Amino acid sequence: MQGGRNVDFDKKYIKQLDWLIVLILLGLAVFSYLGISGSAHVGLAMTQMKWYFLGFVVLLIILTIDYRFFRALSWVFYAIGIAMLIGVFFTDAVRNTTSWFSVGPIDIQPAEPMKLFTILAVAHFLAKREEKKGKPEYFYEWIPVFIIVGIPMLLIVKQPDLGNALVYCAILATMLIVGGMKGRHIAIMGGLVVGFLGLLSYFYMFHKEDIFDKLIKPYQFARIEYWLHPYSDATGQGFQLLQSLIAIGSGQLTGKGLTATTQASLNWVPVGESDFIFTIIAERLGFIGGGLMMILFFVMIYRMIRIAMETHDPFGAYVVSGVLGMFTFQIFENIGMTVQLMPITGITLPFISYGGSSLLTNFLIMAIVLNIGMRKQKLSFD
Repeated sequence: MQGGRNVDFDKKYIKQLDWLIVLILLGLAVFSYLGISGSAHVGLAMTQMKWYFLGFVVLLIILTIDYRFFRALSWVFYAIGIAMLIGVFFTDAVRNTTSWFSVGPIDIQPAEPMKLFTILAVAHFLAKREEKKGKPEYFYEWIPVFIIVGIPMLLIVKQPDLGNALVYCAILATMLIVGGMKGRHIAIMGGLVVGFLGLLSYFYMFHKEDIFDKLIKPYQFARIEYWLHPYSDATGQGFQLLQSLIAIGSGQLTGKGLTATTQASLNWVPVGESDFIFTIIAERLGFIGGGLMMILFFVMIYRMIRIAMETHDPFGAYVVSGVLGMFTFQIFENIGMTVQLMPITGITLPFISYGGSSLLTNFLIMAIVLNIGMRKQKLSFD
């Protein structure tokens, strides 16, 4: 079967399914429930489990579809995603931001599914290029990739949603490296990034606020400032980080338990059910519980690396590599910001933080990864 058809299900693929990843997803569901139920919004825990059920339904459906179907429609998905990102600027704001819009009772954040659509588009471009001409040799040949990732990233920055925009940078970096970008080209990119940061420093140091504020919003810069010096405004800008550090520290080795009154349950940790859910898990379950959750993430990433390495199809390998970059960055950034290793952003913890839009998107992405793993040997017999 070729990519143009919709359904391709054979029981022999079940044997190739990475069941360990499926079990890990079930384990993450448990951590998600324990984290959300320990927040000030206890009732959201059961709602999250309903989203998890829908997520597994989505996963089951996607497994029956040959992943090359998504390659055939990658540009269609990409166009739909761009339309959705533009559309948020012309709809009524949801949650006091232009990052969301409503479809009936459901709030949708287009930046979430757009991550997958961008990965599919870049993977399609790189795979087609590799199949016809080999991997890019010159820096200018990578420009289409920068454009594919840059368009949605700039629209997301405009919303503004700097946290999700950084995820796109991680996706881009991973796919460029896997795509075979040469060391000198990576050095050029690194130089451009350092130069841009130096330019920002110049604008800031010499009080050119009019230019600096157009590039970095005041509240975004404040996050960096109070990440480095939270005690300078302990009851204001630094409050969330300091309460997170106190809560995580109070969990110690084994945690306070599931029935104890905690910082998070008293709402001393704002947005505990979403951005700061690791804080709740570490407070309730301690170092052991938080460490076990991180081990599950580590094994999941390792299994995805195995799938990428064993896949004979370039498109499949590129897709999995983009997903790896996305998940790895999100996990590191989210956990890192709760312990002051990284600045605070609005990035959620995959499969753990509350949110139907994010969770269903992650299940869709993981379903495609598992789909690629199931059919990684299939091309030899077509």
